Amino acid sequence: MEPVDGGIRVVLVDDENLVRAGLRLILDGDPLIEIVGEAGDGAAALDVIRESRPDVVLMDVRMPTMDGLAATRELLAEDPGLRILVLTTFDTDDLVLRALELGASGFLLKDTPPARRGGGGGQVGGGGGRGCPPAHRRGGAAPPPHPP
Repeated sequence: MEPVDGGIRVVLVDDENLVRAGLRLILDGDPLIEIVGEAGDGAAALDVIRESRPDVVLMDVRMPTMDGLAATRELLAEDPGLRILVLTTFDTDDLVLRALELGASGFLLKDTPPARRGGGGGQVGGGGGRGCPPAHRRGGAAPPPHPP
């Protein structure tokens, strides 16, 4: 589908090609979302994001070369209005908390069912993943604590 005028420009950043391809497949079906770039690590993401000027970045935290935390810190220092959603496997990941403290807008679990990821351009553009409860966004309650 072609994105509508005024759609949400998104960059995908993950070191796993399959994850990026899956996200692209899901998000490409939403006419409000335009994928404007991809990167496989934080260092490459800096260049792609500076060049493409997205509204939203879906950023993995654990990557080679430069992790998502370092990239988030640098990007938000340059553009505090940039919305970064951290991609993670575990909602109790300490790295997610650190990313939120650095200014990330929220986080999206990689095992979120596809029906809850896509089709929500307005929510992705608003800084929260589709179906993510408020606790998964900056300013909401903290993510659930580590299990005992």
